Amino acid sequence: MRFSLLFVFVFCAQMFANAQGDSNAIQKVSFFEPSPVFNKQRLGFVAGVELLEATGSLILLDQLWYANYQKSAFHFFNDNDEWLGMDKFGHAQTGYSVGASGYSALKWTGLSDNKCLLYGGTLGFAYLTVVEVMDGLSQEWGFSPGDFAADALGSALFIGEQLLWKEQRIVYKWSFSPSPYAQYRPNVLGPNLGQQWLKDYNGQTYWLSANIASFLPSTAKFPKWLNLAVGYGADGMTGGSSNPTVVNGKSIPAFERRSQYYLSLDIDLTRINTKHKFLKTIFNTVGFLKVPMPTLEITPGKPTGFYCFFF
Repeated sequence: MRFSLLFVFVFCAQMFANAQGDSNAIQKVSFFEPSPVFNKQRLGFVAGVELLEATGSLILLDQLWYANYQKSAFHFFNDNDEWLGMDKFGHAQTGYSVGASGYSALKWTGLSDNKCLLYGGTLGFAYLTVVEVMDGLSQEWGFSPGDFAADALGSALFIGEQLLWKEQRIVYKWSFSPSPYAQYRPNVLGPNLGQQWLKDYNGQTYWLSANIASFLPSTAKFPKWLNLAVGYGADGMTGGSSNPTVVNGKSIPAFERRSQYYLSLDIDLTRINTKHKFLKTIFNTVGFLKVPMPTLEITPGKPTGFYCFFF
């Protein structure tokens, strides 16, 4: 569940980037306004803050996940069959979101768009590569080619959209609702809600949320903030590649592990037209979260489900 700490890093990076990128949400003339020309001092500030964030999170990651396990020679580990692929979706989402944040932060410095994409858009991939190497040096885990590919895919999605459209028309999002499975294995899935939203893959859903209006002619009157999203989740997992039947000497129920697919409406908060400066900053910061909306669930072997508001 090393992705949990990566998610925290994403949120901090999003908050920092949007505080810079939406600086006019504070006042008309502000230190935090994007510079019209390259500003070396601002670049130093951005680099310093992002280096501090990355270093701090990696130190914390090392203490929480690696310190209690033996080091080893660098080695590979195939975990592609674990968690029904949910961890791979998590890695891709982290690569996407950290890249988006890095790009936004560098735009504030006045760098050219191409340089912002080159150095900011790849930030998530670079950060996650360090994490993969740390895995490769731990006896408990190993360098996962599947994770590495997912990291690259997430970064490529952000960069590709910027190159193709100069905007993000398809946003990689995340949502969570508590599952009933954490109670059976709290040491893995989280003992409380504060940890379950990070650790319990059963409660997580990953979305590709497409902005419909951006694909229509400019004369169309379709709401610019309304999206159509497709999602992927999984259910019934109390272990990585298989479910244990006994945990800490006690039998636990046998659950069927299933992939789940979703079709839903969504709201692109970053496209809501508001003059409220604080709200605009908040909308940009939490824009990677899926908004609860009417949703269809398609799970193989089960009737199609419908939710008025799916989290």
